[in-house]
Amino acid sequence: MTRGDVRATVEAVWRIESAKVIAAVARVVRDVGLAEDLAQEAFVAALEQWPTQGVPDNPGAWLTATAKHRAIDRLRRAEVHDRKVAELGRDAELRRAIEDDLAAEVDDPFDDDLLRLIFTACHPVLSPEARVALTLRLLGGLTTEEIAAAYLKPRATIAQRITRAKRTLAAARVPFEVPGRDELKERLAAVLEVIYLIFNEGYSASSGENVIRPELMEEALRLGRILAELLPDEAEVHGLAALMEFQASRTRARVSADGEAILLADQDRTRWDRLLIRRGLAALERAYATGGPIGPYTLQAAIAACHAVAPTPDDTDWDGIVSLYDGLAQIMPSPVVQLNRAVAVSMASGPQEALRLVDELAGEPALAEYPPLPAVRADLLERLGRNEEAAAEYERAALLTANTRRRAELMRRAEVCAAAGA
Repeated sequence: MTRGDVRATVEAVWRIESAKVIAAVARVVRDVGLAEDLAQEAFVAALEQWPTQGVPDNPGAWLTATAKHRAIDRLRRAEVHDRKVAELGRDAELRRAIEDDLAAEVDDPFDDDLLRLIFTACHPVLSPEARVALTLRLLGGLTTEEIAAAYLKPRATIAQRITRAKRTLAAARVPFEVPGRDELKERLAAVLEVIYLIFNEGYSASSGENVIRPELMEEALRLGRILAELLPDEAEVHGLAALMEFQASRTRARVSADGEAILLADQDRTRWDRLLIRRGLAALERAYATGGPIGPYTLQAAIAACHAVAPTPDDTDWDGIVSLYDGLAQIMPSPVVQLNRAVAVSMASGPQEALRLVDELAGEPALAEYPPLPAVRADLLERLGRNEEAAAEYERAALLTANTRRRAELMRRAEVCAAAGA
């Protein structure tokens, strides 16, 4: 195996195993920033040693053991020992804890450690943006450059965001643990929010020239599936997994050959991924089977399931979708939910009734700069033959849209309506 082959192997192993390595080390050093540094040192050691020594049978365990040995080495250096003790608030007990941990079975599944890392990276003490960046870095194994590219942000911005997040966790002395039952619901909601934020940015890119960013969707799906395995009794975990599976199933049909977005009603449903749909249905069934309270992710997944099982748009159970939105509005009151419900009403009862509902939302501050509001209104006006008004609304939606391709499509529809109304 050439040095280049070994490097490719090490990088692949890092992407797969880095979260487990960081989680396992963080359990004993109680600092995710230090744990990541130690894991990175193990990664460099692999690049140096594997070309001559060969790739170990269990590369993840090798990286973990190496990172933990590095932790011991750091603490044994007299010139840094005092500083590390001050930072970590630990003394010889820390060293003994690491040494005892090394004596344990090296190929443990790390499930508890991984769950601790998820809850730490998504801790409410951090801003949503910081949670997303830190989660992608620690749990996704993405480099700072990859995260910056995915979100179209300068590398320095993302690097600073990640550094500040680590410092905030350390300063707040956030414990590296799974929250107790009394706070699990609130903390879990923060975790699910982060995963869905990552997925949504991939599903509908907020800026740039691409309609979707598959790498972010795939990462969120991976995290959602991991969480579902780690917390099998939490209904909303399965609900979110189901929702992402359903939405991801449409990926191949959502973008044309030239990169333009294709609306749900116009998609070739034979291109929907049936495996992902089956996974979504199974996850939705697991959500209901837990017997726990049905939350917003599960209800949204049920709505997505109505689309997934319909062979054509006309076969969709629109009345059922309206009812599900009614339930969603009760547990998660939101103008966005009401707007989505209005779209379902337009399909179940016609555009006139839906337009009345949309107009009632016109004064909502939360929707003042929300592009879908004028876009939905434009579509309803167009269906009612009010083309000049529709053209103006499409233009307004375009002005609010940062995504280049979506903006161009809205302007194209505005031009069509303007021509029809002339």
